[in-house]
Amino acid sequence: MIIARSLPASKSKLKPLLSLSFLAQSPLTLSKTHNSYCNFYPQNPTKTNFLYFFSSKPTNPNPPKHQTFPSLHLTRDGNYDDATPPATVCPGCGVQMQYTNPKHPGFYKEPSVKDPDYKSDAHLVPISLESEFPGSLKRGFFVEPDSQNPDLDLAENESVLEKRPPVVCARCHSLRHYGKVKDPTVENLLPEFDFYHTVGRRLVSSSGARTVVLLVVDAVDFDGSFPKKVAKLVSDSIEENFTAWKEGKSGNVARIVLVVTKIDLLPSSLSPLGFEQWVRRRAREGGASVIKKVHLVSSVRNWGLKNLAEDVIELAGARGHVWAVGAQNAGKSTLLNAMAKCVGGNERKVSYLTEAPVPGTTLGIVRVEGVLPGQAKLFDTPGLLNPQQITTRLNREEQRLVHISKELKPRTYRIKEGHSVHIGGLMRLDIVELSVDSLYVTVWASPYLPLHMGKTENVSTMVEDHFGHQLQPPIGDKRVKDLGKWVRQEFHVSGNRWDSSSVDVAAAGLGWFGIGLKGEAILGVWTYEGVGVVLRDALIPYRAQSFEVTGFTVSKIVSKADQALNKSLSQSEKKRKQSNQEVAASAELLVSAIHEDANSC
Repeated sequence: MIIARSLPASKSKLKPLLSLSFLAQSPLTLSKTHNSYCNFYPQNPTKTNFLYFFSSKPTNPNPPKHQTFPSLHLTRDGNYDDATPPATVCPGCGVQMQYTNPKHPGFYKEPSVKDPDYKSDAHLVPISLESEFPGSLKRGFFVEPDSQNPDLDLAENESVLEKRPPVVCARCHSLRHYGKVKDPTVENLLPEFDFYHTVGRRLVSSSGARTVVLLVVDAVDFDGSFPKKVAKLVSDSIEENFTAWKEGKSGNVARIVLVVTKIDLLPSSLSPLGFEQWVRRRAREGGASVIKKVHLVSSVRNWGLKNLAEDVIELAGARGHVWAVGAQNAGKSTLLNAMAKCVGGNERKVSYLTEAPVPGTTLGIVRVEGVLPGQAKLFDTPGLLNPQQITTRLNREEQRLVHISKELKPRTYRIKEGHSVHIGGLMRLDIVELSVDSLYVTVWASPYLPLHMGKTENVSTMVEDHFGHQLQPPIGDKRVKDLGKWVRQEFHVSGNRWDSSSVDVAAAGLGWFGIGLKGEAILGVWTYEGVGVVLRDALIPYRAQSFEVTGFTVSKIVSKADQALNKSLSQSEKKRKQSNQEVAASAELLVSAIHEDANSC
């Protein structure tokens, strides 16, 4: 055994890190060999850039023309075209990468690459045997003889570099590690995503590669997230191209695969067969007249992903193009990442997308590598903005309250005519007229949203006194004014059963009221101007076993806060009583001691 001490690298005998054959490679070849997504080091074939490759200094301020990033020409086209180098596009969100201006979209910092031998003991020089050192002078650490095989060193270095994660933009880095965007105003510099120009015209093209369209829809916000315009556009093109194909002309008939995500958020008691039938009806009413397949999946629980991946691979063929299309926050990126893991392709080639519960995470078209076999290609697209979704006008903190992240639980009221139910400060249901004594209203929404049931004649005081406070979102009086004015819609409904809901009144991006009655009713629905409200067949016919009472039903977050506060107060009271008991006991001992002294005297 040897005792060694650390010496400066200049005085140590460094073992060879890489073989000469590795150093002989050009920097460009080195970049390709190690699958570096963003290698922007100075390219000079006459010099060896080995030291620069492992340097932590900033990248070359004057990169060659073929690797220059457009810092002023902002686009969302992503890397659909094979002519676009993959290294110039963020593999997480599809935005064009640039390193010159941190105030522009796509800014990134190339991470410093550690020397693979930074933990090596090659710079340690043995100076004496252990027996020659007294115990008081023993310092340093014990080392074992190291292998000096350069081939093994080269293999280790290549393995380290191949496992290196791809470089992403600063925005993706912040979303992946902190769950938020540091400066959301930067995204405002990007142009609006022109779906038809970038994606739509390719979906309806009568020539080119076979097209498969994945219409991704959120199960708990089906009508708010269903892309009606895209569904109608592709369905019309299918009919036209199919007619042309039967006439012997060129006709690329697209295939629509409807993928309903987040089914783990629906009650487990819901029938899959009944839900699929409901989905097909709503999709046809939304404009998707020709659907090849319907898949109900959960990217979190891995439900239905294997069958979906097999169908997509079969439909795409050897050279097909698969496009994932859907509304913002419908779960497209999470779905494609889950499919990549399910397929089990080459992990070094799979590029994982950025996932975050933030609307508009994907900014440009992203070609997802390593999922489909052969020359087939899979593309993720930016989420389509639906201005009728109420979440588009909420801030990040308010969106977190509305966001549904766990299985939905029903909250049911038995209500008579002349009463109203509020969902936070976002939606209100009035029971205007009833042909029967009462009806059942079941609220399906985030458990973090507070509810209130009371007389309709008192709703004006609710807006003035409780909106922005007990009824959130909106959060604060200012936000109540920012969201605009409330407008009213009227619905005539009927049902034939008390014990289950017959119809739903759904608000895009929020949730829905399930209405159960045996008779007829006139309902008044209030929400902010521009928010989409639809009347539809009941998605979940069930109701809660116990009913809510008149007044406020606090949200889950408020309930937890109250429980924590009550627990804290209880512990404080317990400590106070214990302290009082100790003081009383001490006083009794003192009095007893005084009496004993007095008796002894």
